[in-house]
This record gives sequence, structure tokens and C-alpha cells, in this order.
Amino acid sequence: MRAITGVIVLAVSLLTAAGQARAQLYAEGPVTNGHYHFNVSDVDAHKRFWGDTLGGAAGTFGAGTPIYKFPDALVFLREQTPEGSTIGSTVDHVGFSVPNLRAMVDRLVAAGYEMITADVSPPGAEIVDHIRLLGGGPVSGIAFVIGPDDVKVEILERRDQDVAIVSDHVHFFGSANEQMRAWYVEHFGASSRAGPQPGFVAADLPALALNFTGTESSMLGTAGRVLDHIGFEVADLEALVAELEAKGIEFDVPYREIPEIGLRLAFLTDPWGTYIELTEGLDEIR
Repeated sequence: MRAITGVIVLAVSLLTAAGQARAQLYAEGPVTNGHYHFNVSDVDAHKRFWGDTLGGAAGTFGAGTPIYKFPDALVFLREQTPEGSTIGSTVDHVGFSVPNLRAMVDRLVAAGYEMITADVSPPGAEIVDHIRLLGGGPVSGIAFVIGPDDVKVEILERRDQDVAIVSDHVHFFGSANEQMRAWYVEHFGASSRAGPQPGFVAADLPALALNFTGTESSMLGTAGRVLDHIGFEVADLEALVAELEAKGIEFDVPYREIPEIGLRLAFLTDPWGTYIELTEGLDEIR
């Protein structure tokens, strides 16, 4: 029922949203990053976090349904008390990159958000004023913050980045992280990549890293929590759905089209509990 209700709300919202905002989905490929859908107890608190502090561009769908636009990711806010934090779920956090991490951390601290970099860093990590220093390489530092409703977000520093903030990655936690990665590689065409440390494996979609950390116990599914589901934009959704169904994948919400706005969508849950929306045409919604 939750999935069907969500589809109806999204469809109605998008049908009344023409001309309001262009989705900033720039990556190209068969499957790319699309959006994050959050259940929030206080919409204004999340507006301050995603918009005023992190710098997402504000937009609205439907009768004032808020959305925040980042390059290669949209953030949808649904007013619904979440059942729990991202921490403890199969998607522990999502990540964004900035060219100046010090400035972003100072902004987060000034706004009163809790920085937890020291708490989640490995022993011996060099941490200065909430930033874990990484030295050489494309990523020079990282920081972790807790936003409203205990949503965990990682901010990375990429000094050669020429825009203020960009979607970077989704970080999955689970006791079967190798199998999790293999599932996303097989079903969505992600490219495997070695992780930076033992127990951490990774894969890549265009403009989105998929990180997988091994845990001693299984994590809870995402549906109903603050990060209800993640979304992928698909170049040919009908074909992908048919391919996945042929492999035995069952969909929570089957493939459907909203021709008035050229949007196609479907919902499924991965074997470990991550709720996923697949869309085609979300990058053309205005």
C-alpha cells in the first residue's frame, strides 16, 4: 500500500508541475543516479538543511511538494514521520562532494548540525575540526553530518570540482556486501571497483559511486525510514523491467507510464531491503 500510494502522490504532483523546475540529471548511460525520496517529520527543518545549508536549488511539485535539485540527484521531501534513521538501514548514508570542505563544515557547524566524523572514522585517522584528512588523491578530505530526522550525509572534498556541490555516492551497509555489489553489477550494469580498505567494496554507475561496507549483522530495509528509497534514471525502462522480470525479479509496483508528462516508473526492493524506484523521463520534468 505504501508503494502504490507513493506512486499516486508522485504522479499527481508531477502532472501539476509542468514548467516549474528542470531536473538536474546530467549523467548519460543505461542506468544513472536519479533521486532520493525522504520521509520527513518537519519539512521546514529539511528545507534549511538541503537548501539553505547544503545549497540545493529549491523547487516544488504539485501543491507545494518540495524538491531540492543537485547536479545528478533530486531530493524529494514527503511529510511523513519516519520510522528510523538512515543509520541501521541498508543505505547508511548518501554522499555529496564540494570543492571547499572547510567552508561547508563551518556552515554546517554554524547552523547547529552534529558532526560525527570522529565517531565513524577508523582508529588512527587524522581528524582536524570535524574533517578527516586523506592526503593525496582526488578526494582530500571527508566529513559526516547528521541532519534532521537523523539522516546521515557524507561530504567529500574534491578541490578540482568547478561547481558548489554535486551528488557523489550511495553507501550501502550489510553482512553480504560482496553479494550486494554483485547484484547491482548484474542488474544495473555497474562496474566493479576495489574499495579503499578491507571490508569495503565498490562499483560505479555514470556519475554515481555505489559503496558497500560489510557488517557483522544484517541491516533493516529502507521503506518507511527517513530515506525511504533511492531512485535510478533508466534510458529504456520498459526493456530493463522485462529483463529483470526474466531473471526472476519481482516488482512492488510494476512498470507503468504517465504519458501526459512522458514519465515511466517502477518500484522494486533489492534482496537486502533497499527500496528502489526506477524512472525514465525524470530528467525531462520541468
